[in-house]
Amino acid sequence: MAERLIQLQNIHKQYGEKTVLENLNLYVKDKEFVTLLGPSGCGKTTTLRIIGGFESPDSGTVLFEGNDITDVPPHQRQVNTVFQRYALFPHLNVYDNIAFGLRIAKLPEDEIRERVTEMLQMINLSGYEKSPITKLSGGEQQRVAIARALVNHPRVLLLDEPLSALDLKLRKEMQRELKAIQQRVGITFVFVTHDQEEALTMSDTVVVLNKGRIQQIGTPTDIYNEPKNAFVADFIGESNILDGIMLEDKRVRFSGHTFDCVDGGFGRKEPVDVVVRPEDVDIVPLEKGMLKGKITSVTFMGVHYEIIVDINGFKWMIQTTDFAPEGADIGLYIEPDAIHIMKKSEYSGLYGDYSLDIDPDAIDFDDEDEDEPAESEQAE
Repeated sequence: MAERLIQLQNIHKQYGEKTVLENLNLYVKDKEFVTLLGPSGCGKTTTLRIIGGFESPDSGTVLFEGNDITDVPPHQRQVNTVFQRYALFPHLNVYDNIAFGLRIAKLPEDEIRERVTEMLQMINLSGYEKSPITKLSGGEQQRVAIARALVNHPRVLLLDEPLSALDLKLRKEMQRELKAIQQRVGITFVFVTHDQEEALTMSDTVVVLNKGRIQQIGTPTDIYNEPKNAFVADFIGESNILDGIMLEDKRVRFSGHTFDCVDGGFGRKEPVDVVVRPEDVDIVPLEKGMLKGKITSVTFMGVHYEIIVDINGFKWMIQTTDFAPEGADIGLYIEPDAIHIMKKSEYSGLYGDYSLDIDPDAIDFDDEDEDEPAESEQAE
């Protein structure tokens, strides 16, 4: 197991009356690509700046390889930063921008030339040594900024939304390139973004933040498939989030029907949040549907259709490659492993449509109504 390179312990930070980070605890492993993900104002950039030494916590400790660096200034940390606007020197060419930090450190010119040449090869800009920074594209400028940050061999590279200024196609290309660079140099990257796709595409570990608190830490797959609460489910991709009642292990009731699922460990008749991803819902003939509804809108998204279906006032989103016309009455089928159950949280009722207010005591659990055999009907 990789060692814990960076540890943040009980970090608290306020700006005036506003709490930006509240008792934050986090560790980053050596050679890991970690992304801090969340909406504007969630505390992700402040966390990055505390790691880099540009901000000091009001309380708490920052450790690097077990040593307290809370009060160590940025230039004495084994950490470099790529800022959102790159902070390149417009009066210097590509070579001199990359060499700048090495010259400040008074390295021999032969070693500087060797290191800069190595960096230019790595970022595919060999031959651009004398090019003015102002003549480069946004993607090329970003690669120069990364090379300048890596040329003095830091242990950790911090990246503060470095792709936000790029157009969509270039941003996708740079996502792949950044991950490839991280794997080649073999150091720790800590990346800040509000873009869920960036986080899921590049990261080994994703840290989801909101209101200065960590909501969930996990692999991209875990974060997407097993969100811990309604905020994470809503923020990471599209989600249908509904009120439900856990009848027993692997059996849940929502939208007026009872479904098999794969989750357990909840109390009998416990109110829960139910998440169904739009791509996990199948459109079937009306008579075979577990749920039945009317299509209210259809939008072509390029690789799929985004279909909104009204079921008893709840607007479901469905993503499918199969076209269905607006106004059509359809059935929906949901596999047990497509239903994810979450504990109720402070975010319950804030995301998705929660108009179906379920009273656990109003359900007759002994009455196997006509909706009960939905699974067996579909199997026929």
